[in-house]
Amino acid sequence: MKQAEYDQHNKIEKNETVLICYINDTPVSSGCFKKVDEDTIEIKRMYVDPSHRRKGISSKLLSELESWAKELNFAISLLETGKGQPEAIGLYTKAGYKITENYGSYIGIENSICMKKGMYSRGNLIVELSS
Repeated sequence: MKQAEYDQHNKIEKNETVLICYINDTPVSSGCFKKVDEDTIEIKRMYVDPSHRRKGISSKLLSELESWAKELNFAISLLETGKGQPEAIGLYTKAGYKITENYGSYIGIENSICMKKGMYSRGNLIVELSS
C-alpha cells in the first residue's frame, strides 16, 4: 500500500492532545492521540527524527501520551502500525500492547498491524486484549 492510501486515515483536525519533544530548542519527536469513544483513544503520528532514535525518546513520548489519556479518564489505547515497522512493533510490544484484529478504517488492509492496550480498569469496564 502506498503512503497516500494511509494518509486518508490519518487526518486529524484541531487535535489538542499533541506532544512535541524538544532537545536544545529543536523539535525531535512528536505524537498525539485522538478520542475513539468514551473509553478509548488511538495513538497517532508517533515520530522521532532519525538522528535521535535509539535514545528512549519514543518510549517516553508514548508513556506521556498514555498518562495524559489516563488523566482524561480513558481506559483503552489502540494504534496501527505497518508490518514493515519492526522497531515500532517492538516499542509497542515492550509497552504492553497486544496485536488485535484490525479495526475501523484498517479492516482489510493486509499491511496494517493493529494493537491494543488496557491502561487501567474502571468500574465494570473489561478490556479484552485477545485478538
